[in-house]
Amino acid sequence: MLESQLPILIVLLVMGTVAKVSTVRAGGEPGALSRLGPAVLVSGRMLAPALLVCAASELVLAIGLLLTTHPIFRWGTVGFFALSTYVLLELRRRRPDAGCGCFGEVSSAPVGLRSIGRTVVLTGMAGVSVWAPVAGWVAMTRPSWLMAAGVAVIAALSPEIEEMIDRVRFRAPCEQRRGPAESVTLSRLRASGTWRAHQDELASAEPYDSWRELCWRFFAFRNHDRDDVVFAVYLSGRRPAVRMAVVSAEDSGSLPEYTPVSV
Repeated sequence: MLESQLPILIVLLVMGTVAKVSTVRAGGEPGALSRLGPAVLVSGRMLAPALLVCAASELVLAIGLLLTTHPIFRWGTVGFFALSTYVLLELRRRRPDAGCGCFGEVSSAPVGLRSIGRTVVLTGMAGVSVWAPVAGWVAMTRPSWLMAAGVAVIAALSPEIEEMIDRVRFRAPCEQRRGPAESVTLSRLRASGTWRAHQDELASAEPYDSWRELCWRFFAFRNHDRDDVVFAVYLSGRRPAVRMAVVSAEDSGSLPEYTPVSV
C-alpha cells in the first residue's frame, strides 16, 4: 500500500505545471505575477522565469514518479514539497497579501493554514511513497481506500476549489466581483482569531473608516494610544484571511484620506 499516494502526487504535480505555464502565458494585469509565490520572493524580470522553473521541476518529478522507481525522483519529490512548505511559511510572514501560486493565478488567495497544511500532508505522502515497490503508472491501476482518503484530505485543504466554484458562479476574478456587504465583511472580521487577539486594544468596537482595494476590505480603528489599527479582510472564501497592522499616531497623518480604487 506504500504506492497508494503516488497517483495523487503525480496528478497534482502535473496540474501545478499546467496551471503555472498557463498563468505565465496569459500574463494577466500588470503586477499579477508579483502576487504569486515563488515569484513573490524574486523581482523584476525573474518573475515569470521563477514560475516556469518551478513548473519544469514539477513536470520532471511527475514523469520520474510515473515511469520509474528511481529514488532520486522519490526523494526529489519529498524535498520539493518540504521546500514548498518553507516557502509558504516565508510568504505568510513576509508577504501576507500574496497567494501561494501552487496552481497559478487560481491560487491567488493569501497563504493560510490550509495551504501550508496541504504541503505538509504532501510531504508526508511523498515520504511514504519513497519505498513503494512499483512505478506510478502501476499504482494508478490499483485504486484503494487509502488513495480515496488522500484525495479527500487534499480536497479539504485546497482553497482553490472554493475559488473555482466562485468563478463558475460569478465568472469573474475576485477583484472584479461585487464583494459582500460591508456589514457581512465586518462580521467575518469579528469572528476571526485576529480580531479576538486584538479587540481589547481598541478604543471602540466600531471602525471609524473602511474602504476596499481589489480583493481586500480594510477597517480602520484606533487603540487606547490613539494609534491606527487597520484590519484587512479578504473578500473571497468562507473563512477569509484576516491581516492586521498598527500605524503609530506620528505616522498616520495621511491615513484618513484615501484614493478609491476602481474595480
